[in-house]
Amino acid sequence: MATIPTMDLALKRAFTEMQVNKIETTKKLKMLDLQMDMLKTSKKKYSITAAEVADLTEDASVYSSVGRMFVLSTVPDICEELKTKGEKCENLASQLDEKKVFLIKCLKEQEDNLRELVQQRKEADSK
Repeated sequence: MATIPTMDLALKRAFTEMQVNKIETTKKLKMLDLQMDMLKTSKKKYSITAAEVADLTEDASVYSSVGRMFVLSTVPDICEELKTKGEKCENLASQLDEKKVFLIKCLKEQEDNLRELVQQRKEADSK
């Protein structure tokens, strides 16, 4: 009889720990979704700006922002800079996708562990 309360306490502790991990993982997934949305918005902004800049003539005066100031630049330089920024957004988005897949896998594993824990509890109660 003394082992049953100990098992209940261990079960409760493990259940609480798994629940906390699940909550943390869910929060991380939400943050990744927000970051993905920001990257998609930035990428879209860069592509629209690149399309508009590409329509300009080669000798047009264009300015590139550097911190809080603007520097006179050429159209090809601006196009290249926008292309680089877009590629950087794509790379970051792919990295975030990989993290998201990993977190989803961890979340599923934690849920499976919770189910297994409950199943073990039911089996122990039925004996």
